[in-house]
Formats: sequence, structure tokens, C-alpha cells
Amino acid sequence: MPTYHVEMLEGRTIEQKKKLVAEITRVSVEVLGGAADSVDVLITDVKRENWATGGKLWSER
Repeated sequence: MPTYHVEMLEGRTIEQKKKLVAEITRVSVEVLGGAADSVDVLITDVKRENWATGGKLWSER
């Protein structure tokens, strides 16, 4: 089964992360089959000073 790598700006709550990984897992099993226990989700929180969009750091927005 798949391993998902999720990178996002820091600041999400544990509850939001729990809901996200539950939904990613649910949809993976629904679409691909297999067992939920075989779906891995890795979350990387990125500081706003380390992420830029459109040439501007998110910490400067």
C-alpha cells in the first residue's frame, strides 16, 4: 500500500492532523483496496520562514 508524504506550513492542530490522516487512509482503502494498517502518512511541518510562494517567504506575508 502507499506511503504519503504531506508537507504543510506549521500551525495545524493535532485534531486537524488526525482527521487528515484518517481521511487519506479511508480514501486510499476505498480506491486502492487493502487494509488501513498498510497505509502510511508522514507529515512534515514546515516553518513559514522556510516556505516561499511567488518569491515571498510565508513569514513575510
